[in-house]
Amino acid sequence: MAILEALIGPISAIIDKVIPDKTARDKAKLELLALQGTQDLAQINARLSAIVAEAGSHDPWTSRARPSFLYVIYVLLLWALPMGVLAAFAPDRAMAIARGMNAYLTGLPEPLYALFGTGYLGYTAARQWGKIAGVDK
Repeated sequence: MAILEALIGPISAIIDKVIPDKTARDKAKLELLALQGTQDLAQINARLSAIVAEAGSHDPWTSRARPSFLYVIYVLLLWALPMGVLAAFAPDRAMAIARGMNAYLTGLPEPLYALFGTGYLGYTAARQWGKIAGVDK
């Protein structure tokens, strides 16, 4: 519950900035406070606790997973440079390589992309919360 109690203040502040109508803003805050005692809140707390525990892990495989994923993305983006040079001298080969990469990436199942996105966003949210709460440096 400590995680959720820490989040209610920032969420309330976001509600103040996002909802201009005072009546609607007060209603949203009341619903947030009502949520505090429900099972939904317990589920959110359990999810956030798992994310925070994973983010604080001292396991080297866990701590290297996030930077490794970024390195893969960097390599994919930087691969455009040699592909551009190759396309200038051998456009057919460059197109064949691009078609092969596109076929491979299209062949990966959509839930895998969703899993990567969800995991990465969850980690980012947990890190941000940790920094705000003063737990992470």
